[in-house]
Amino acid sequence: MSEAVPEGAGAPQSPPPLQRLALGVTYRGTAYHGWQSQPDGKTVQDKLEQALAAFAAMPVGTVCAGRTDAGVHGINQVVHLDTPLAREEFSWVRGVNRYLPPDIAVQWCRPVAADFHARNSARGRRYRYVLLESPVRPALESSQVGWVFRPLALEPMQAAAALLLGEHDFSAFRAAGCQALSPVKTLRQIDISRRGAYWSFDFEASAFLHHMVRNIMGCLLAVGQGTRSVAWMGEVLASRRRETAAPTFAPDGLYFVGPHYDARHAIPGHVPALDWLS
Repeated sequence: MSEAVPEGAGAPQSPPPLQRLALGVTYRGTAYHGWQSQPDGKTVQDKLEQALAAFAAMPVGTVCAGRTDAGVHGINQVVHLDTPLAREEFSWVRGVNRYLPPDIAVQWCRPVAADFHARNSARGRRYRYVLLESPVRPALESSQVGWVFRPLALEPMQAAAALLLGEHDFSAFRAAGCQALSPVKTLRQIDISRRGAYWSFDFEASAFLHHMVRNIMGCLLAVGQGTRSVAWMGEVLASRRRETAAPTFAPDGLYFVGPHYDARHAIPGHVPALDWLS
């Protein structure tokens, strides 16, 4: 006589439910070929997903709030991922950081609703460009600031920046390889300030086109150095042609400060690197 088989034995087990997590990531982009994964594996996304896979012992894919170019830095880059693992929030931070290189670090982890999307849920994004004005090139801060050796004038740059505010077709500031579906974006803020030899240019928009901030920077600096007029900025914008604008400025001093979301998502907007950047 065969033994009785317990009820339910041999039945397929349902997989554990997935939970969606959001992570905040800070990185220095100097050594990487940008954010987005590439075959050579030398991107921030590649390093992050390798570390996540080592921690989770399974492949982990991520979606980011804003892809950054080679050499561009991230302060509070937000990513989301789906995982069946149940771990404490601090474990995701410390555990993943164990496998990351020194110039990339997870800052925080939060469980989020299934409808949260790091990119599509963002209400806006912020960038800061840090610039050194000096007759001598940067050394200690090399790769972390942009550099000009000609003096800049604040008021013309502010007047030129004001011409860009609002909803516009920013095709003149768009890289040829940009994959955005539309060149129309809403630029909400450009604040320009100076502390000693260092300038800060703060940008906030609904979203940004590929190279948009760096192309605007090239034009602002041309105005600030007096080689172009304030009115020229408006002409460039109206032209919708990339060849009318200044060359793309260096990535070194550009920081993706991070996205912002509806309060219901409870996504942290501050990390220690923001204090350092200030």
